[in-house]
Amino acid sequence: MQAVRSADEIRDANTRYHDVAAAGYDTKWGIDFGPVGRSQVLGKLGKVLGKELKGGYERSLEVGAGTGYFSLNLLQAGVVQQATCTDISPGMLRTLSDNAARLGVSVRAARADAEALPFADESFDLVLGHAVLHHLPDLHRAFDEFHRVLRPRGRIVFAGEPSRTGDRLASVPKRGADAVAPLWRALLRIGSRPPAGDRDNGSGEDHSLERLVDIHAFDPGDLVALARGAGFTDVKVRGEELIANWFGWFNRSLEARADPDQVPMLWRQYAFHGYLALQRVDHHLLEPRLPPAIFYNLLLAARKR
Repeated sequence: MQAVRSADEIRDANTRYHDVAAAGYDTKWGIDFGPVGRSQVLGKLGKVLGKELKGGYERSLEVGAGTGYFSLNLLQAGVVQQATCTDISPGMLRTLSDNAARLGVSVRAARADAEALPFADESFDLVLGHAVLHHLPDLHRAFDEFHRVLRPRGRIVFAGEPSRTGDRLASVPKRGADAVAPLWRALLRIGSRPPAGDRDNGSGEDHSLERLVDIHAFDPGDLVALARGAGFTDVKVRGEELIANWFGWFNRSLEARADPDQVPMLWRQYAFHGYLALQRVDHHLLEPRLPPAIFYNLLLAARKR
């Protein structure tokens, strides 16, 4: 049985893992800062913020901002006027700053622990994050900090948090991909992925730390309780991505066992556009009708009184 890790050990693993991952993170996860990326970000936030999103926010704080996927797209879309981005990883913040400079947008970047934010009370109109809560050792402290730095009537919104049931369901396409990966590689004439030691890019440490940094999966009620416990009101939780997620994890699991330099561009285009098409099916047909818990990702929004 794996030993229980302390909060400091978890933070250290998160820092090292994301430092190693930073250089190739956007490519690995298909992060885009053009029209497709903006559409994705605005679509996710719009599911829980609705028409309010069009009114925009003067000052935003993104926690665990990574390479800037959400904040940089929101700045380009004019939804936020001044963005502050924090992350525990210096490597991620360097990549974020490089992305901002390339895009010609201004952003304040600061290394910070989500559980001890270095900002004054009531500093921001919006606190947001994408795929960050499941990395945090002390969620109660973090939510207290989100509440503290928000102005009255300010919003929190978090996207991309793994649901406990959705995560278990996603294991089915992953196992299926493992079973057919050798046949898939043979059909496409692709070699298997070289051992980590054959690639001098830090990927060995990346893979060894990945299992240490994802420490939570959530039921919708967990997120509701965290928000209400910190004093938030108007709490909403919504699920997103079911069949798009199965499709995406099946393809990603196939690709994880192949030499990335040999995966054909035609395959990558099929995987990308197929994922977007199935996202639309989820959004219009499944998300309005099925309980949030069965979807892979959960979205949370709440307001400070």
